[in-house]
Amino acid sequence: METRDTVRMGTAQGRWVLLATILGSGMALLDGTVVNVALRVIGADLGADLADLQWVVNAYMLTLASLILVAGSLGDLLGRRRVFLVGVIWFAVASALCGLAQGPMLLIVARALQGVGGALLTPGSLAILQSSFHRDDRARAIGAWSGLGGVAAAIGPFLGGWLVQEASWRYVFLINVPLAAAVVAVTVRHVPESCDRTVAGRHVDTLGAVLGALGLGGVTYALIEAGGDSGVLAVVVGIAGAAAIAAFVVHQRRAPYPMVPPSLFASRIFTVSNLLTVVVYAALGAMFFFVVLNLQVTLGYTPLEAGISLFPITVFMLVFSARSGALATRIGPRLQMSAGPIVCAVGVGLLIGMDADSSYLTGVLPGVSIFAAGLTVLVAPLTATVLAAAPDRYAGVASGVSNAVARTGSLLAVAALPVAVGLSGTDYDDPAAFGAGFRHAMSVSAALLVAGGLLALVGLRRAGTELLSESEEPAAVEPAPEEPPVFALPHCPPSSVRPSGASLLKRP
Repeated sequence: METRDTVRMGTAQGRWVLLATILGSGMALLDGTVVNVALRVIGADLGADLADLQWVVNAYMLTLASLILVAGSLGDLLGRRRVFLVGVIWFAVASALCGLAQGPMLLIVARALQGVGGALLTPGSLAILQSSFHRDDRARAIGAWSGLGGVAAAIGPFLGGWLVQEASWRYVFLINVPLAAAVVAVTVRHVPESCDRTVAGRHVDTLGAVLGALGLGGVTYALIEAGGDSGVLAVVVGIAGAAAIAAFVVHQRRAPYPMVPPSLFASRIFTVSNLLTVVVYAALGAMFFFVVLNLQVTLGYTPLEAGISLFPITVFMLVFSARSGALATRIGPRLQMSAGPIVCAVGVGLLIGMDADSSYLTGVLPGVSIFAAGLTVLVAPLTATVLAAAPDRYAGVASGVSNAVARTGSLLAVAALPVAVGLSGTDYDDPAAFGAGFRHAMSVSAALLVAGGLLALVGLRRAGTELLSESEEPAAVEPAPEEPPVFALPHCPPSSVRPSGASLLKRP
């Protein structure tokens, strides 16, 4: 692949590219945490039960996780900026539909549509950074993206609480429309196009996308509905979902144009980093879902007070995330990826004791602050490591895999934990019942975080700080030209080609 000039940190274009990608992905991250704060009010306004509220969260994560892999591939094939823009516009339209929903089912459907837009824009933002910035600046750029994007996620509870309390829960979704307009304006004017012109055939793995969506959908439905009135149906759908996931894995190994090239997993660092991602993000998804609700249900906080309570996460991510990414570049990711989850687990452990008699200063703030410190240590190195362990030509796919496993972890945790800890129906309005379930859920989250830290400690024991040489990149999957494609895609413009870079890490 031909080498061309790339964007550098500190330049005007570098700042514009960062702004577009941070605003775009931040919009999707913001939406996830904003909605958590609004759940109780949404339930009361629309007459929803706990299962409905789980689906309000999970309908979005389901379509996001199901389609994010194929969206990453589309970015590599059609152009990362092009797919990113489509995702931003789609997300804005779906957000408007969410804000206009008049019942639980309409909101759930609109959230599912919103997840489609999120799937298109989320991997695109990371892939744009990876393919646009000079390799020497990528870790810093990803660190800035992680930190400021994380601020968007962390500020969500505060913003959501304020909107719910002062206006309406509907503005939690409608606020995305002007944000999306700003992202489109900046992207069209300042973000360069890039794609992978080395992908043979340029074809989309439609069957893989369908199998992945059916698998995740079936398993998620089974977990949410387990123990309910549709118990038998849930078991049948869950088994069908598990079978679809197994078929997806087999298909990826045999397909001439797989959505996830199996060669990516020849990299131990890529594999371990993604295993860590799914474990850690399962804990994080559960933590944010339960803590925000518990602050309102058990401690009697207003939505705004619950949002402000998590503000230390915003401060830590804003101030230290870029520094965390730079530190990983100097010392390697292993220490931070091992220590970060364990520090988060300590914070979650402190929150287990949160009850109706807890004060903010002694019962909430210490746990939230320690959790925020661990999250800041972890996120930037984890994101950079996953992307760096794959060749640049697979930037979109690698970003899609990382985001898919993260969302899948959160999706399954939010689906499974409420039932596992004995919560159902309108328990989100019963302080005693919800408080007991909250303590069990936080114990599980802390255990998952500790497991994630140990996984990184063992699995990344040989990860160093040097760049991976070209010869160590995972080999590309050779297509089977005799097998006709599902459909072909237009070529990316020749001027959009970006250098085939190396990865961040290698064995010393």
